[in-house]
Amino acid sequence: MNHPHPILVTGAAGKVGAIGPTVVERLIARGFRVRAMVRREDDRSAALQRLGAEIIVGDLLDLGAVHRAVEGCRRIYFSMSVAATYLEATTNVAAVAKHYGIDAFVNMSQMTVSQMSIRDTTPSPQHKQHWLAEQVLNWSGLPVVHVRPTAFMDVFFLRFAIPTIRSQGALMLPFGTGKTSPIAAFDVARVVAALLADPAPHVGKIYELTGQRAEDLHSIAAQYTRVLGRPIEYIDVPSEPWEQKLASGPASAHLAAHLAAMAQLHRQNRYDRHTNDVELLTGTPPMTVEQFVRLNAKAFELTEGNAQ
Repeated sequence: MNHPHPILVTGAAGKVGAIGPTVVERLIARGFRVRAMVRREDDRSAALQRLGAEIIVGDLLDLGAVHRAVEGCRRIYFSMSVAATYLEATTNVAAVAKHYGIDAFVNMSQMTVSQMSIRDTTPSPQHKQHWLAEQVLNWSGLPVVHVRPTAFMDVFFLRFAIPTIRSQGALMLPFGTGKTSPIAAFDVARVVAALLADPAPHVGKIYELTGQRAEDLHSIAAQYTRVLGRPIEYIDVPSEPWEQKLASGPASAHLAAHLAAMAQLHRQNRYDRHTNDVELLTGTPPMTVEQFVRLNAKAFELTEGNAQ
């Protein structure tokens, strides 16, 4: 390894699948210096610091904080949670990165952008911002690599699945008969770390990340059955009550609209996609849903408190 500059990782303390923390960990294990930008100091930032990361506390909407994070770095991984301010944050980081000059800007986007254009969009406000953010980055002239994962297993097939699999033995989602090829956040992090370790061959390219295969929800439910050792069925629930429950929950209106749009696109079979990009970039295929469930099996275990 011959790279004296720290690599900036934004969203380094991210919660969903821990992409940021995993990227930090893998880069440090390979001998790179890492600067981790976090929103606040807490147990997650402390864990990154113990790994050896330099911690920068700040908001991506604060230009001063972005300057402190970017200055001295030559490679950047840009990621931010789903938020109405995503486009502004992207533009802030792009402008500062352009000011200092960098060698690589690895941008976390979404595969749905692959199906969008100046005339075609989706109902998701986040998808629209991802598409616009990619345009901004392309116009900037920065050495960008776009990474576009499909739906994360960690959201619909873990966070959303735990309550209903525990209580009813069912995967209950409004996905209809559509197929999907979800990917584990861990596999996305492996790709990002590989790109940051040697970005030059990848600048200007777009990588679309999926799981090993596209399959319907009945096939996915069967994988839960094999791992958990009890029958798990897929129930295609009506979309309107599901979306209403989502909107009345703790998620922001922006995030709720995004997740509802993703469900709608699944019903339209828009996630029936497959690529080999994960294996191409890392040498190892992504995990299957069955492997992912096995890895998280304890989360689905029946206990006295949640048994039927």
